[in-house]
Amino acid sequence: MIIVNDLRPGITFEYENNIFTVLDVDRNKTAMRQMIVKVKVKNLRTGVINEISFTGGDKVEQAAIDKKKMQYLYDSGDALVFMDNDTYDQIEISKDNLKWEMNFLIPNLEVEITMYDSEILGLTLPDKVALELVECESAVKGDTQTGALKNGKCETGLEVKVPLFIDAGEKILVSTVDGKYSSRA
Repeated sequence: MIIVNDLRPGITFEYENNIFTVLDVDRNKTAMRQMIVKVKVKNLRTGVINEISFTGGDKVEQAAIDKKKMQYLYDSGDALVFMDNDTYDQIEISKDNLKWEMNFLIPNLEVEITMYDSEILGLTLPDKVALELVECESAVKGDTQTGALKNGKCETGLEVKVPLFIDAGEKILVSTVDGKYSSRA
């Protein structure tokens, strides 16, 4: 058990049958009242960010989150298959839970799977991923004065804006945070 007064950003806890990670903590103590602890949290099952208010001294159950390095193998139709590099065990995660992550998943990419009591909560991608451009608009001659961009499509189906000097067939680094072009790979 953790006393809510001791909550800090990054700590995970279980409360009302949900698993939360702390993003921010605000403590308010006045002379005549008990401390009010407002905790900005992210629900690890749904991804929803909200605020929970506690009275100072309340307790919550600490949640032990496991993180495993796994390798993406293939798309099995309605799920994605990952393999543990140490034990060679394979797990499947539903595509519905990984809509954004699917834009960056290429075979053999190493990701970090987050688990709680064998329940898969999600995965963490590397900061940048090298993807091959399969389609790219042609550049317009003379349109280079202001860092112009053109549309491109990656091997995973992700559409990105790339500089004019990038052509189809090239590998580029794409940020997994916002899906934008970073540099050549």
